[in-house]
Amino acid sequence: MTYLEFREKMIEYKLFSVSEAEKRFPGFDTRRLVEWQHKNYIRKIINKWYVFTEVPADEMLLYRISNCLCRPSYVSLHTALAYYQLLPEGVYMQTGITTHKTTRYETPVGCFDYRNVKPALYFGYEALRYQNLPVLMAQPEKALLDLLYLTPAIKTAEDIQALRLNAIQAETALNWNRMAMYEQLFNSETLSRKIKLVKETLSVVQPA
Repeated sequence: MTYLEFREKMIEYKLFSVSEAEKRFPGFDTRRLVEWQHKNYIRKIINKWYVFTEVPADEMLLYRISNCLCRPSYVSLHTALAYYQLLPEGVYMQTGITTHKTTRYETPVGCFDYRNVKPALYFGYEALRYQNLPVLMAQPEKALLDLLYLTPAIKTAEDIQALRLNAIQAETALNWNRMAMYEQLFNSETLSRKIKLVKETLSVVQPA
């Protein structure tokens, strides 16, 4: 099998695993992967995962890679908050939520960090479209809740202020009714106190 034959079938996925290649091409010779790396057709991300070199390494590709390297997972925490422009700067690490153990992958295309939550808290995400591919991204409310819940060091109003949340963007990006619904599912007094501090910091008007 030639590289062009392989590319024709697999390029639409942007990246692929060895198992996916073997499923699509029964009897696939994995030695081809070494050969194609030397020719700079593909790049190895981590063991058994590869990306086509010609695919632009933009944010959507990184989100897609994040989803794929650890399954199930969705993009959340700082990365999702930056996507919704709720944080003032971009982030250097792709952060995600998974029901598997907390782990991190250092790769040639970036760092991918995954935080564990129990299955009952694995919710609050939606599928964005990356060309014809799904990218699982936390809703803004869930991304903020994930961050507050999984960061014990955030305790005070000063800690909330240090996050530098974009108050103007929060007015349109955050649905406080949805936030309240999700907050109840966490069933955490500590988290509820943190949300109260966030509202005070953002000057959210409380219902009478």
